[in-house]
Amino acid sequence: MSRTTAAVDACLPGNWEELVTTALLGTDRRTPAGVAPGPRAPSALLDAAAVATVRRRAGLRPARAAERPGPSPEDPRPVLPPAAARRLTMLLTDRPGTSGGGRRGTAPDLMELLPQWLAAANARGFAPPPALLPALLDAARGRTDLRPAALRFAGPRALWLARLNPDWRFALRSTPGGGASVPAPSDMDGMRRLWQEGLFAERVTLLTALRSRAPAAARELLAETWATERAEDRLMFLDSLRTGIGADDEPFLEQALADRSRTVRATAAELLSALPGSALAARMAVRAGACVSVDRTREIPTIIVEAPHECDAGMERDGVVAKAPASRGERSWWLGQLVESAPLGSWSRRLGGRTPREIVALPVADDWRSELHAAWCRAAVQQRDAAWSLALLGEPSAPEAGGPGAVSLAERAKLLGMLGAAERAEWVAGFIEKHGLSEAFQLLGVCAVPWAAPVGRAVVDALNIARDAGSYPWSFSGVMGLAERCLDPSEAGRLDALLAVPDEPENASPGAGGYWAEAFQRLVTTLRLRAAMLTELTPATP
Repeated sequence: MSRTTAAVDACLPGNWEELVTTALLGTDRRTPAGVAPGPRAPSALLDAAAVATVRRRAGLRPARAAERPGPSPEDPRPVLPPAAARRLTMLLTDRPGTSGGGRRGTAPDLMELLPQWLAAANARGFAPPPALLPALLDAARGRTDLRPAALRFAGPRALWLARLNPDWRFALRSTPGGGASVPAPSDMDGMRRLWQEGLFAERVTLLTALRSRAPAAARELLAETWATERAEDRLMFLDSLRTGIGADDEPFLEQALADRSRTVRATAAELLSALPGSALAARMAVRAGACVSVDRTREIPTIIVEAPHECDAGMERDGVVAKAPASRGERSWWLGQLVESAPLGSWSRRLGGRTPREIVALPVADDWRSELHAAWCRAAVQQRDAAWSLALLGEPSAPEAGGPGAVSLAERAKLLGMLGAAERAEWVAGFIEKHGLSEAFQLLGVCAVPWAAPVGRAVVDALNIARDAGSYPWSFSGVMGLAERCLDPSEAGRLDALLAVPDEPENASPGAGGYWAEAFQRLVTTLRLRAAMLTELTPATP
């Protein structure tokens, strides 16, 4: 009997730990049973391990066969036209490389066009080819911004697949009812049972789904168990009342103002502030009105501010946070909270019947102007008041590039979101014409897609001016990327004149003209591709 055979015979299943120990120590320090130290010891160890592995596997009992999955549900929507299906395949398989120096060549970034393609396909009610569902779910897994549109387009088969592959479980969490079957609207007993016995995620899904179709029933369901819920759960459940919030919710929210959790109280106060006719809004209007008035004895009527001297128990109950941040004074902190929670409609009565624009134009004494206007900005966004938003934005051509209360681009973007699409486009176009593109990126992000003609013309003209200045296009890469996705495809023909390499002025950056021509070529190519995408998604007429 050879030494290797002896080692194999010695390595019965019960000696597996011995083999593992020998492998860890190494055959220079320890050899398998029946094998002498030397160059053949490693081979003997491997032979013994192979035989022991086969013996261990042979001794395993077969597992019970998994239940065969049922067939996927049918998708009643019409299938994509063949050209659109081929385009979706291209969009899902595109993996653009990382470009250096801001230069990407002239090829469109297809992955950035996928959200727009999905929106168009959903608007037309198409269903995806089943073979593309895995790639679509993989794309949605990697990009959370894609998930709502991708899962809507993927349809019921996506949930069926997600239950079979752990990598796609996000689809079950992202889709109402994906993780649990929500009872039918008529099955109130089933809803109550799921609400009382379900997991937290299931209860959130149930409350959200019920709130969208029967707000009062959702509120009553929440009220039944409110006193026994954990504080963090009460906060999440309360936040669901934002959907369809109305005057009927006020009694429940008023009770929540006395909640033992400060964050729950603050959320309840915020929701009540969004109801201009609520009792809390009226209380805040009285408090804020006592702090702000017009001094008519001056040559020019001037707003006088007398900030609160204390934060009493009633203010705290109504959501005013007493402790100010380290960088803020207490009185200005309290004033800001009162003003942003007061109904904006109350200021016209308080300040002499003036319009929002007239109120904003009044001078404010004692350096309270920024604090007061900033609070009005927050109120305009929270109450979705277009008249106040426009007044606070001011004229887009103003030297300060915005209204007196809009102290940052982020605030201006929020105020613009309260305007209609046409007003928004006109304001942003005027801003770009006066101030250029250096500060316009955030403002362009709130404009409706495709951009209205005034915005598109303003952006193209500003890019052309930047090109003529002789600088590199890389500092405008963000705006150029937005233009590729948001400019109306019909503008492609107007850009043809910008595709040639321009003559470079003496002070131009070396090669800048060529880079600009390349950037405009990519823009035109992308616009024409977007136009082709929409054509492919148009159902053929019989």
